[in-house]
Amino acid sequence: MELRKPHDPHISSDIPDEWFKPKEMDESEAEAVVRPSLSYWKDAWRRLVKNKLAMVGLFFLSLLTFMAIFGPIITPHSVGHQDLMNQNLPPSSEHWFGTDELGRDVFARTWYGARISLFVGVVAALIDFIVGVVYGGIAGYKGGRTDHFMMRVVEVLYGLPYLLVVILISVVMGPGLFTIIFALTVTGWVGMARIVRGQVLQIKNYEFVLASKTFGTKTSRIIKKNLLPNTMGPIIVQMTLTVPAAIFAEAFLSFLGLGIQPPYASWGSMANDGLSTILSGHWWRLFFPAFFISLTMFSFNVLGDGLQDALDPKQRR
Repeated sequence: MELRKPHDPHISSDIPDEWFKPKEMDESEAEAVVRPSLSYWKDAWRRLVKNKLAMVGLFFLSLLTFMAIFGPIITPHSVGHQDLMNQNLPPSSEHWFGTDELGRDVFARTWYGARISLFVGVVAALIDFIVGVVYGGIAGYKGGRTDHFMMRVVEVLYGLPYLLVVILISVVMGPGLFTIIFALTVTGWVGMARIVRGQVLQIKNYEFVLASKTFGTKTSRIIKKNLLPNTMGPIIVQMTLTVPAAIFAEAFLSFLGLGIQPPYASWGSMANDGLSTILSGHWWRLFFPAFFISLTMFSFNVLGDGLQDALDPKQRR
């Protein structure tokens, strides 16, 4: 409703007419009034969707997961079937990714290798999550001598060369899937523990945590209900960066012959087999496993960067 200028003789007529016109809202202010309040996670998802590069990474990861599950089923060729009459065939309508030196279908072996690589990456990230969150949460919440002792242990483990420890464990225990996962998680949780500890040190002095302490709430419940939910943003980002690191480490070990052993396949072992034949013109044997290793690491990294921006409370509007 528009205000009208009063015709009272006691009020000065020098008052400009603009004072009595309603103030117009700009588009952002109007949107803020109309738009309903969003929860933290819904708002984070809304901002993540706006990040096109992160959504591209999420799309590729979804596609890779789908093909890892159903890829070996789509092709009529078996993963381990050997056809010596069709050795090193280039990609064709029958063998979409070609064949290897034993006549095995590279398409089926590529997606079987995706199962191994994604399984190792996800399991290693979950173990790092569990150990790192528990260790870092206790160290940050207890503080004092407990924190000092626990973090000295972390510093010692953090100073050890990561890949060297993984290689030594693989040599001692022998190659295999369990050995790879164990070797990757021996010191892999250290980074997660340091991040959680830093977040807990900051949050434990907030008013709602101090109130819980005042009412005598148990330490385990405070960590579970008050501290962990407020540290999930950095934890999720760290997990998205842990998965590609574990996949690359598994591929590196398999490339050295310390990973998955024949007749099973992984991207690293396939790349190792293909490298020796690339000079013979059999480029497809190295190209496909190397391409999917690079694509997976790229997708996880851009998704992690997008999650870091989306879960940052400072950027919430």
